[in-house]
Amino acid sequence: MAKFTPEQAADVLAIKQAIYEWGDELDINNGLSMRKADCLAEDVQYFVGGEWRDGLTAVEAFYKGRAEAMEAGAGLMTMRHIISSLRVSFDDADHAKVGYLLVFFATVKDLDKYCDPLAVADVKMECRRDSDGEWRITRFDSGQIFKRG
Repeated sequence: MAKFTPEQAADVLAIKQAIYEWGDELDINNGLSMRKADCLAEDVQYFVGGEWRDGLTAVEAFYKGRAEAMEAGAGLMTMRHIISSLRVSFDDADHAKVGYLLVFFATVKDLDKYCDPLAVADVKMECRRDSDGEWRITRFDSGQIFKRG
């Protein structure tokens, strides 16, 4: 059973919100406004597209390149990230580890039609309270335990 001080409980809510903002940014903007979403640290380490991206600029470049490739083909994906079983543990007052299960739906068509899940992943994140007092994601890693063929 997790036991948190009142301050840690407030931090858990702030960390969850940063992660939910990350998921919304991907769902609403395909990751194209990640800097505006302000949920990733400038020095984030981010595993996506089969490789590590170091820094927010590299993450932005990945999502921009992916969007350009999709628009040249079938069009931008409609995505939905469903975050479940989220767990937070603290290394210290300003650093936390987060684990959760991610169910990922995606289609190149509108989601008003039925869409099966594309993938299920075990996600590991690390978050840090930055000097402005805001919690941001500093590391994103995931391993897919299911991927639609």
